[in-house]
Amino acid sequence: MIVKPRVKDFICITAHPEGCREHVSRQIQYIKSKQGLKSNQRVLVIGASTGYGLSSRICAAFGGTCPTIGVCYERAASGNRTATAGWYNTAAFEEFAERDGIYAKTINGDAFSEQIKEDTISLIRRDLGQVDLVVYSLAAPRRTMPDGTVYTSVLKTLGKPFTSKSLDLSHNKLGETTVPAADEQEIEATDRVMGGDDWKDWIHALKSAGVLSERARTVAYSYIGPEMTYPIYAGGTIGHAKQHLYATALELHKEGIPSYVSVNKALVTQSSSAIPIVPLYIAVLYHVMKETGTHEDTIEQMYRLWNEYLYADEPVVDIPNRIRLDDLEMRTDIQEKVVDCWNRITDDNLEEYADISGYWEDFYHLFGFGFETIDYDQDTETDRKIKSLTE
Repeated sequence: MIVKPRVKDFICITAHPEGCREHVSRQIQYIKSKQGLKSNQRVLVIGASTGYGLSSRICAAFGGTCPTIGVCYERAASGNRTATAGWYNTAAFEEFAERDGIYAKTINGDAFSEQIKEDTISLIRRDLGQVDLVVYSLAAPRRTMPDGTVYTSVLKTLGKPFTSKSLDLSHNKLGETTVPAADEQEIEATDRVMGGDDWKDWIHALKSAGVLSERARTVAYSYIGPEMTYPIYAGGTIGHAKQHLYATALELHKEGIPSYVSVNKALVTQSSSAIPIVPLYIAVLYHVMKETGTHEDTIEQMYRLWNEYLYADEPVVDIPNRIRLDDLEMRTDIQEKVVDCWNRITDDNLEEYADISGYWEDFYHLFGFGFETIDYDQDTETDRKIKSLTE
C-alpha cells in the first residue's frame, strides 16, 4: 500500500517500513564510522525496538560486534494497518545484523510478564550461555501483575497543580497547560510501572537461572532535566518513579551486580512527545544546542555511553552509580541560553527561538517518514518479518 503519516495527538498511528529501515541504517552507518568498540560482550536489551533501546542495540552489535537479544512488545502489520515502527525497526536491525554475520534474535511480548522472562532465559541458555550486559530501556504506560492487577502510570505533579507555557503540536502554536497533582494511588502506580521493580525482577530472574556471567553489569535509563521542567518531570510522578529506579541500582549493586542509571539527554521519542511542556522545552533546547554545535541524537548518546562508560573498568559517575550523559544539555551556558529563549518566545517569533522544524523532523523519523531518500508515493510491502520470531 501507499503509506502516509497519520498523526493523532502525540503519536503517529502509521509507520513506513522502508523509512524505518532507513532510520536504522543511518544509525548503523554512524556507529560504523566511529572507532570500533571491539568486545566479546553478550548483550540483552529490554525495550530494544525504539529510542535509546534501539540505539543501544545498534551500538552493541555494530560498534562492538556483540551478539544481542532484544525484548520488545510490537505489533505486526494486519490488513490495512501497518506494523508499529518498533516492529519495522527490529526487522531492519535483524536484516543488517544477518548481513554482517552478527548474532541477533528478538523476543516479542510483554517484558513485565514472567513468561517473557522465562522465554528470554531459555534463549540465552540455548544460544549464548550467559549475558555480560543487561540494558533496561523499557517505556510502557501500564503493567499487569501476575495476579491480574493493572497499574497505569500518570504524568502528574506532586503536591499541587502546575501551569506553564507549552507547545500545541496540532497547530505549532504556544499555549498554556495545567498539569494536575497526583494522588497517592497514582504515585504508587507510576512507581510500579516506571520504577525499578521490573528491572530488579529481570536481574534476579537472570541471576537465579545462572545466565548472568561473573562480569555482568546492568544499566537503566533516566532523565532529570532543568528546573523549568521539574514540576512535571523530576519533581512529578515520573521523577518519583525514576528515584525508585536509582534506588534499585544501589540495591542491585550491593547484591554484587554492578548497576548504573544513565541520565540521558532530552530528545524527541515516542515517550517524551506525550509529556506536557517537554516538547516545547526540547524544541528550544534543539535550537540552542544545534547553534552551539553540542546537539546529539540517541545514537550519538549511546556511542558515548559505550565508548566512555560501559567499557571502562569503573564508569565515571557524579554520585554513586549514576552516569551523566546529559552533561552537555545541562552545561551552564546552554541552560542560560535556553532560559533566555524560553522567556522571549511568542507565537510571532516561535521559529526564531525554537527548532520547531527539527522537532517535527525527529518526530516523523521515529515512524519512518521524512527521509529524502524514500519515495512515499510508491507502494510498499507493509508485511515485514522479524526473522527470529519465525525460526
